Amino acid sequence: MTLRTALTDLVGVRHPIVQTGMGWVAGPRLVTASAQAGALGILASATMTYDELARAIHETKERTDAPFGVNLRADAEDAHQRVDLLIREGVRVASFALAPNQAMIGKLKDAGIVVIPSVGAARHAEKVASWGADAVLVQGGEGGGHTGGVATTLLLPSVLDAVDIPVIAAGGFFDGRGLAAALAYGAAGIGMGTRFLLTQESTVPEEVKREYLARSLNDTVVTRKVDGMPHRVLRTSLVNHLEQSGPVRGLAHAARNTKRFQSLTGVSWRGLVREGLATKRENNLTWSQLMMAANTPMLLRAGLVDGNTDAGVLASGQVVGMIEDVPTVADLVGRIITDAEIRLAELSKLTEG
Repeated sequence: MTLRTALTDLVGVRHPIVQTGMGWVAGPRLVTASAQAGALGILASATMTYDELARAIHETKERTDAPFGVNLRADAEDAHQRVDLLIREGVRVASFALAPNQAMIGKLKDAGIVVIPSVGAARHAEKVASWGADAVLVQGGEGGGHTGGVATTLLLPSVLDAVDIPVIAAGGFFDGRGLAAALAYGAAGIGMGTRFLLTQESTVPEEVKREYLARSLNDTVVTRKVDGMPHRVLRTSLVNHLEQSGPVRGLAHAARNTKRFQSLTGVSWRGLVREGLATKRENNLTWSQLMMAANTPMLLRAGLVDGNTDAGVLASGQVVGMIEDVPTVADLVGRIITDAEIRLAELSKLTEG
């Protein structure tokens, strides 16, 4: 059995699996391994400077000829320059956490790049589909990082009913059973973050991976104290402290992190303010919540790059409680596809005779 779907046809990958663009995690090493395994690997550019992104694209292209993608922030100061970079480099897919505007979608599509925004509601899927998006990735509340309150089992069918472009399901997927279930719903594939984070090619420090593996299904929490928006993370002493901290202390911490993030990424203060205002409008944030938004990249970096779980935040989907090993990406993708084929073959027997 070959799992050929609208996603594999659209992008040119062998398997309907997407390795999502996790900040500080999805670099050339992981993306290359995902692409070579037949999945769609996506570079996370929001935590990269423009020059770092250019180098990451070049490195990935040197390592593999397979299709891969880049995740962009449509509201970034240099978003248009990054779009031009993707066009020049012939990157196969542009994915977005925040929806790009119609003109940006059109420019990418005219250059032959597949555009896949992430959405959290059927109405958002309808909007980007009307603007020409090629597919959408929809993440249910089980997913890690910024997330919504609707479970994948309800959000996915609502989006599938709303649009006629390929829909990729994310939030709660980690094995072949999940892929088979998503395909049965009508999805064109699945996206996974936490499961790919816990692979051998992931650059997350080994002690942090062990921290993830030790967790149960009840060991994640959705908190607004990280950046003012719902964010699913592992329960840690720092997260507990943030949950109990008052607004003044939280804002002081955010102000320090804003300066650190600005220095690290090279974004101008003017650009940082413009991005912040766009985020405020998009998510209906208060000014205090907007200031807190600077916490996210720096707290994630402390945990996922520096391995400092006492001073960092570890984004995680609820599936962390179901994961027990750290395989190679090739082994992971292979066993997911094999298991999904077995499950689908068993289901087909129900209609025989």
